[in-house]
Amino acid sequence: MGRRVLVTGADTFWGGRTIQVLERDPEIDVIIGLGTQDPSVHLERAEFVRADQAYAILSRITRATAVDTIVHTFLLVDSSLAPAKRIHETNVIGTMNLLAAAEASGTVRQVIVKSSGLVYGSSAQDPATFDEGTARSRAAKTDVERSLIEAEGLVADFADEHPHAVVTVLRFANVLGDDVVTSISRNLSRPLTPAIFGFDPMLQFVHEHDVVRAMEFAFRSRAGGIFNVGGAGRLPWSEVAAICGSRLLPLPPLRPELAIAPLVRAGIFAFPPELAPLLRYGRGMDTTRFSDTGFTYRYTSAGAVAAFARHLRLRRSPGPAGERYTCEHDVEEFFRRSHAVTRPPGL
Repeated sequence: MGRRVLVTGADTFWGGRTIQVLERDPEIDVIIGLGTQDPSVHLERAEFVRADQAYAILSRITRATAVDTIVHTFLLVDSSLAPAKRIHETNVIGTMNLLAAAEASGTVRQVIVKSSGLVYGSSAQDPATFDEGTARSRAAKTDVERSLIEAEGLVADFADEHPHAVVTVLRFANVLGDDVVTSISRNLSRPLTPAIFGFDPMLQFVHEHDVVRAMEFAFRSRAGGIFNVGGAGRLPWSEVAAICGSRLLPLPPLRPELAIAPLVRAGIFAFPPELAPLLRYGRGMDTTRFSDTGFTYRYTSAGAVAAFARHLRLRRSPGPAGERYTCEHDVEEFFRRSHAVTRPPGL
């Protein structure tokens, strides 16, 4: 019997792309995607199940399908995307239900969790580089950071109580890419990008392709533990903005979120609470532990920024914009299952 995998967040960027990679693996017999809305990408082999954001139905699914692996991509890492209550319900309650389902199934032997370097925070007391064992220098002040720390605590307890299971937590650096949209990428796409006056932090990046590759590598290698994932090196924020063709918009060091609030409300900039300390102090992560498992990056931090800048130049260049496909789940299910379809769609 081949492997049987359940992927949370199938309706999100990361869940959809992780499923697409796993669908190409002939050794996987079953792929189940769980999401709260329609899938974000076309699914070839995966079965999609709609669920609430707390994943209350997950135990029934894992018991019924006998999945052996759960890939948890549905942790919110940007507080501009949801209110505090939803962030807690998704990150904490959702993870709690996921781990309870893994325990109840009796068949789950591997759990992979996509987390973030946000768990380390950003402050003046921080070391230049965080390794996986470095504790925060200050208590978390933002909702998203608190929820990620609590979710990771639940995962750590599960790993301690279930030594038979391979539990992997991947903490990713700031992500850039052609398709993923983050607060940082939205700001860098503008002629002006926010900065804190008097600060030019060093930032680390990882390309979206390396994120998906890291998820796939963790699945195949079965390397357990906590791993930092990010491209080699760091860049000053001023240099990042310059490479992307954006000029810095200095904000006052005292309460910068108030100064930029009108522009945020107008949809011009994204400035979630966790971005302000990052633009003051930056963050760097030691990724040696993950590299030692055999993973190789295609992009350094500078390479990820350069690739994103090339994408921005193409997007800003004159000429007709290419038509972008949006997955319509009901239509794709028709093409996938209907006996009326005699040729692949699009031919």
